[in-house]
Amino acid sequence: MDTMLAGRLHVPSGTFRVEEVSVPVPGPGEVLIEVKAAGVCLSDVHLIDGSLRPFGAAEELTLGHEVAGVIHTLGPGLLGDWAPGTRVALQAGQSCGECADCRRRRTPCLRSRTRGVDYDGGWAQYAIAREDTLAPIPDHLPFDQAAIIPDAVSTPYAAIVATGEVRPAHAVGIWGAGGLGAHGIKLARLAGAAPVVAVDPLPGARERALAFGADLALDPAAPGFAESVLRATEGRGLDVAFDFAGVPAVREQAAGVLARGGIMVLAGLTPQPLTVTGGTRFSWNRNQIRGHYGSAPEHVEQLIRLASVGRLDLAASVSDHLPLADAAEAVRRLENKVGDPIRLVLVP
Repeated sequence: MDTMLAGRLHVPSGTFRVEEVSVPVPGPGEVLIEVKAAGVCLSDVHLIDGSLRPFGAAEELTLGHEVAGVIHTLGPGLLGDWAPGTRVALQAGQSCGECADCRRRRTPCLRSRTRGVDYDGGWAQYAIAREDTLAPIPDHLPFDQAAIIPDAVSTPYAAIVATGEVRPAHAVGIWGAGGLGAHGIKLARLAGAAPVVAVDPLPGARERALAFGADLALDPAAPGFAESVLRATEGRGLDVAFDFAGVPAVREQAAGVLARGGIMVLAGLTPQPLTVTGGTRFSWNRNQIRGHYGSAPEHVEQLIRLASVGRLDLAASVSDHLPLADAAEAVRRLENKVGDPIRLVLVP
């Protein structure tokens, strides 16, 4: 076992291909993972098209930050009681491991790095993982569902329970019912939000939103949109509005239907300016805008427990499986919304 297949991006040119590379060797505090499933995220598409750039200086990179597999080889100097064959999901990134915040709260700081963005990820037959990024998974949790928990599920989960502080009976709006928003709908319902209002311009996405637990699914361009939100919330407006689309127009629309004291959470990323046209109304209502990015390790661990005991069913989130060799086809399908997938999963 000297070489393996890996989905590699040449960062300066944006050239992506699946090729043979050397199998990495785990260093101190690391393990080698035999990858069983790896999710394909829109961030991967943006890395390839150049709209998202790695923070590091690597010229070539193995993509993939949603990864699950089994421990294959132990590196030296491990602190935990790990064993080959242990089933694990991998955190989507790793903290700097040095600052007080990272040591005390395990909360990634600005020096933290993302797997498959700043260092080699899991679109490969084998991947290196630092032991503090390992999250054990039970035998009955499928690898494909476990793989997408970091990011596809944990990012909206953290947005809802931490940044948005959703509580039972909160009226919640979810803009965008794609890979993040569809899970946001399911998780808002799990948190007790009522009603959960989904907003998406695509009819198929609105149908999916209802299947995932939305009480109401609206077209943002429909006449009387604001009136529909007010009717659904008995005239109050939304306690928390989530932008999972990363579209400036979404933020204007969401700000206009917030309840007094309501919060808008920006989970979808965009380089575009943030504007609120009705500034006086926004201030009078004591509304807030909160940025959101990613999740913390405990969110992944909590979601694994929820999925393990049957509180969270992720089977419908896996739209299709493709061989690792067909990673470029998976990227094409996601980029062009072929079949409107929630998550495509690569299987080495």
